[in-house]
Amino acid sequence: MILSRLARSGRGGIVLLVLGLLAALVLPWLIYPPVALDIACWALFAAAVDLLLGFTGLLSFGHAAFWGGSAYCTGLIVLHGGMPFPVAILGGALFAALLALPIGLLSVRLTGIYFAMVTLAFAQMIYFVANQWRDVTGGENGLQGIPRDFLGLDLSDPFFFYYAGLPFVLAGLFAAWRIVRSPFGRVLVSIRDNPARARALGYPVERYRLLAFVLSAALAGTAGGVFAIGHGFAALDGLYWTTSGQVVMMVILGGIGTLWGGAIGAAIVVQLQDFLATAGFEGVGIVTGSIFIVIVLLFRRGIWGTARHLLISRRQADPPVSPAADAGAEPAESPEPAPAPASPHPAGD
Repeated sequence: MILSRLARSGRGGIVLLVLGLLAALVLPWLIYPPVALDIACWALFAAAVDLLLGFTGLLSFGHAAFWGGSAYCTGLIVLHGGMPFPVAILGGALFAALLALPIGLLSVRLTGIYFAMVTLAFAQMIYFVANQWRDVTGGENGLQGIPRDFLGLDLSDPFFFYYAGLPFVLAGLFAAWRIVRSPFGRVLVSIRDNPARARALGYPVERYRLLAFVLSAALAGTAGGVFAIGHGFAALDGLYWTTSGQVVMMVILGGIGTLWGGAIGAAIVVQLQDFLATAGFEGVGIVTGSIFIVIVLLFRRGIWGTARHLLISRRQADPPVSPAADAGAEPAESPEPAPAPASPHPAGD
């Protein structure tokens, strides 16, 4: 009954945002703070990938290059530049966006498995460069001892640093949320659904895809920078293709094209990996892979995507409630706005 009222209420989205913010604030009180920071970073990383996959229709297996590349850049800025970690995180995000520009120019004309394979190839090239450029990246040892002091504050305690890094994560999530609800986001959905029609209406499809790719990389770079500062190191694992595969798994688990689903998928995967690792179980990949298969088979839209679909279906099935019968009801609003029809005048052009 409560869910049905929220579905008919125009405040349903605001309630979800408030609940999500409260969950982010209390998370380090409920679980180990470094694990809470991992969940926050991976949630932003998943939202960045979902911006490209769920709203643009491009599956990238190369986003580890932006996550790991930003981690290295952030660490180098702090270690050798002596800059405070907020500046380093922003520098890492900018580096990820600049790195995505040439990769996107060579990739966005492709779609489907071809786009996925090209981005994977570029990411593996960057992994090889980082592994060989030992004087800068540390090679297999990575960058270690990255400090996280800021204005004389001692943030060595993971509990306190969680709240220092959380604003960057929340800002990135808000940016993703705002992008998909802007006219630019509506155009991306139109391109995803029917690129030929969008092109016929005058939209420069490749330009929009490129911009979405760069924005997604910047958000992934922000998450990677916070992750590197929080853990005090940047390692080659962050650039390896399995990192891209893991974040794609999180998006699919939660629900493609939902943004919220990525955070749920990140929480499940990170918590499960931490539980199995602390229990001494070595076959973590077997368990997470099995759960992934089960969820994909039972919930084709992902966990949050399935819940949202059931909620919308119930709202459509319920008879309309008059103000006299339900004085507390408000005008209905869909949790996720439907894509607006393409306009003959492209926004921003």
